[in-house]
Amino acid sequence: MENFSEMPALKQWGAIVVGAALVTGALYYTVFKNQRDANAQAQHSLELKMGENRQLESYRPKLAEMDRQVASLKQQLDIERHIVPDDKDVDSFMKTLDSEALKAGIEIRRYTAKSLTEKDFYTEVPFELELDGPYYSMLSFFDQVGKLERIVNISGLIMASTKKPSDAKAKHTYMYAPNETIVATCTATTFFSHDMVPPVAAAPVKR
Repeated sequence: MENFSEMPALKQWGAIVVGAALVTGALYYTVFKNQRDANAQAQHSLELKMGENRQLESYRPKLAEMDRQVASLKQQLDIERHIVPDDKDVDSFMKTLDSEALKAGIEIRRYTAKSLTEKDFYTEVPFELELDGPYYSMLSFFDQVGKLERIVNISGLIMASTKKPSDAKAKHTYMYAPNETIVATCTATTFFSHDMVPPVAAAPVKR
């Protein structure tokens, strides 16, 4: 076989061209092709990301309105939690009624808790109350209770004179002030909210 140096010049150039072609082909199918494929994949990812950005850009003018809606919903939720709290919060409930009684000028003598009543999304929390005071002060108290932010329902109201409190089913007799004319008993029901609990499936009966 001829040495490269012994080949005619034309054959040497031919060998060089063939060798260069083989090297170029090898590089194309290894380094260059891999790089091209990587570039194509990167370009595809870039186009996808730019498309997502264009879609999101259409929401930019609506962002401020969405923020206002979220703030409004949060405010409504806070108001609803005052109207129907997430827990019984009995202390707060009693303090509220005591405060309204003090402003109206009447006495709440007794709170007696009654059985809770579970509903789908809320629970009723009733208390039996025993009160006494001047007639118009008593009316003012019930009027103010009806205007409270937290929902309080008054039911089963019975009134009697301080001379015969048993007619109002009062359990005790007190030293009433001279201006007090009315003794009353009633049920004051407040509420607290909760998530609906799915019913527990009954265990299968073994035969």
